[in-house]
Amino acid sequence: MYVIMVYDVGEERVGKVLKTGRKYLTWIQNSVFEGQITESKLEKLKTELKKIIEPEKDSIIFFKLREAYLTKKEIIGREKNDTSNII
Repeated sequence: MYVIMVYDVGEERVGKVLKTGRKYLTWIQNSVFEGQITESKLEKLKTELKKIIEPEKDSIIFFKLREAYLTKKEIIGREKNDTSNII
């Protein structure tokens, strides 16, 4: 499956969330990841993130799509990380 993950967490947890996200997905912009991932790896990612965040203060949103080719990406301005190999 193809996943887009966006997060809004406290400044003191941003680094840990970023490091964890990079193990599973491609970082494309501040607080945004995307990429192909299996259901089991997605569950593992969620488990790791739940250990980092404070649920009453932070949020992480996952957008799940069956396949990357079903999406269309339009970038305005500078692309922070090359994603041409993703979509």
